[in-house]
This record gives sequence, structure tokens and C-alpha cells, in this order.
Amino acid sequence: MSRALKTADDLRRRATYLAEVVDQLYPGGSAGEAPRPYIVVPGRRKPRVLIPAADRKVAAAALSRYARPAARGARLKRDAAVLALRLGLDRLLLPHRVKVGGAEGIDDHLAAVLGHEVHLSVHIGPARANRKPVLQILDGDANTVAFAKLGVNPLTRELVDAETAATKRLSEFCDLRLLRVPKLLHAGNWNGHNLMVTSALPAWEAPADLGTARRSAAMRELADACGTSRFPLGESDYAARLRTRLKALTERGETDADTLQTAGEALLDRYGSASMTFGAWHGDWAPWNTRETPGLVYLWDLERFETGVPYGFDAVHYRLQDDIVTRATDPTTAVLGLVADAPAILAPMGVAPGEAEPTALLYLVDLAARYMGDQAERAGAALGALGRWLLPTLLRHIARQRTAQAGSTDGTC
Repeated sequence: MSRALKTADDLRRRATYLAEVVDQLYPGGSAGEAPRPYIVVPGRRKPRVLIPAADRKVAAAALSRYARPAARGARLKRDAAVLALRLGLDRLLLPHRVKVGGAEGIDDHLAAVLGHEVHLSVHIGPARANRKPVLQILDGDANTVAFAKLGVNPLTRELVDAETAATKRLSEFCDLRLLRVPKLLHAGNWNGHNLMVTSALPAWEAPADLGTARRSAAMRELADACGTSRFPLGESDYAARLRTRLKALTERGETDADTLQTAGEALLDRYGSASMTFGAWHGDWAPWNTRETPGLVYLWDLERFETGVPYGFDAVHYRLQDDIVTRATDPTTAVLGLVADAPAILAPMGVAPGEAEPTALLYLVDLAARYMGDQAERAGAALGALGRWLLPTLLRHIARQRTAQAGSTDGTC
């Protein structure tokens, strides 16, 4: 996450979540015959990951293979911590420990499910509406063998169920040649939470510098995976679903929902007669959810997968997320650049120039509806306050469209 996107109370929220996630994974507290120690990385003040402390080899493997930090400085710090673990110097660099209950923990259940010894590392992410326990699972030889997610509230339970279904559908029933998605290893319930376990993909490997052509080809493969269709926008299931979502947000009284509904309805009316192609999208195809290698493109985190959306949504989403998060571009500037560059962004997806702008604008409305529906601002998400960046930009663009359309109708220049 870029510095610009950190919420003002990010440290407090992370520390609070550390205690919350420990209670969720080990509901017995510190009771038990053999409490299990975890190392808090990099420390209690700004926790980012918990790694098992009992075995330094496992701890080093867990830290080196949980994920690949985007920033070079963060990777250097991670590598230094891994080296300290391997040399037995971790108490100096990583002094903070927590002990969790030794009985009835999630690791006992996962060991029974997978049929072998397991060790866990636990991600402590930034404040987000969809934040949930995400676990890296290692075996007794320190190999990363799986990842698990727990749905612990209504939103995250819905997302875990959605990801379970999407993972099963794409890995078992779709002919993916360039793409690789995780395999579903287990789906069930534990301690009142729904649980999914998937095979591990190489999220920790350095991406290959292959340009954008392979990524675009992989995005097209996913978009085509469940079939495509072509309709006038106004006659599509997508338009009907979007109208229903926008209306529900307004009826629920969400902040700025009426503004978003006005913007969405205006777009759907403006482009209602325009034909568009509809296919599938990952829903959050961003640099941190994929790894490109010379042979394959790996893709995970399928909780937002959806079919029947305007073709090319993944391409515009990747561009916006890469600009805002990776490149630390001001969000308003990033939105303006996305709309302006839409024809070039969507051309590799085979989207005609005349369909590029409505695709980008519909995506922005769709994304805003997601944030609003998830109550992202209330959860403390850095981009949750739509009124500060997305909605004003979207409304200004729609207003310019109306002015231009009125001028064209009146025969003015």
C-alpha cells in the first residue's frame, strides 16, 4: 500500500485486528497444554504478518514465501528478517512474540483436513471491509502447500462462498491454457465460520518482465472462459443488475448513494442502445493477485469473480489499481487518466474504440457500488470515501457528456 493510501489510524486498526484475528483462530485464548508462539512481523506497533516461532526453518520459509512485497525497500527488509531467522538472530530484529491457545485452534482442524502436520502464518492486512483471516499453510518440511480463508462476518462469509464456487468452476470445468488458478482442496465450516482451502500458487516469485501482451491474452482467456454474448447495453442482464444494486444502495440510505445512482442511471440511459460484448472478469485483477512467468500466468483471490459484465473490465481495473497503489498516483488523477486512455487500455482486449469510454465509466460506477455496498468507508478503507475522489470526477465527466450531446443535438459546434 502506498503511503498516500494509508488511513490516519492504520497502525491502531492493525494492532486491534491482531488481537481480533488471534481470538478468531484460537478461541480458547491462552488455555491449553502447549501454547503456540508466533513472531509478530515487523512488530506489535505495525503488525503485518504472524509467523510460527517454534521452528526457525519454518518461520523463515513462511516469511519468505507468504507474498512478494511490491516495493524494493520492503523486500530488502523482509530478506533481512529471513536471514536473521536462519542465523538465529531473530530475537534482535524481531523481538515481539504472542502466544496462542494450544488446543482447538484452526491449525488442528487444518491438519485433520489435509492429513498432515501444518504450520501457519497469518496476514494482518490494512483496514478493509473484506478483511478476513488469510492463512499460509506450510507442512513439516517448511513447504508452502496451501492457503486458507475464513469468512467471519456476513460480507466475508459471502465472499468466501463466492470464491469457493469460482475456484471450483474455473479450476475444474474451464479449459484454461495460459492461466492457472488455485485448486479447491477443502470447503467447509469451522467454529461457526465458513472455510476454504486452496492449493498454493507461487505468489512469492519475482514476476517475469514479459510486457503487457501476455497479461492481455490471459485477461481475454478469462473473459471468454464462461462464454460471451453481445447485446445492446440497455437489454443486457448486466444493466438490470446494476440498476438493482444502485437502487438498493439508495434505499439503504448509504452516503452519496443517490449521487451514484444518478450517475449510473445517466450512463445506462446514455449508452442503452450501444451494443457491447459481455463476458467474465476476475473482479480484482491487480499486481498483488497475479504472477506472470514465462510459461503461465498465475491468478488467485477469486472472491469477486463474476460473469456477464462488459468485456474488458479486468483491463481497466488493473490500470486503475496499478496507478493508485503501485505508482502512488493521486486517485482523482488516476480516474481521469483511465477514462482518457480507455481506448488504448482496452484495444488489446479487442474492445472497439467507440465502446471503450462506456466500458471504463460503467466500471467506475460498478467499483463505486462495490465500495459503497461493502461499507468500505465505515471499515476504514483508504479509498472508501467515494465523495472525495471518484464521484466528483465521474459526475463532472457525465456533465460534460450531456453538454456535448446537447450541443450536437442543437447543431452547435
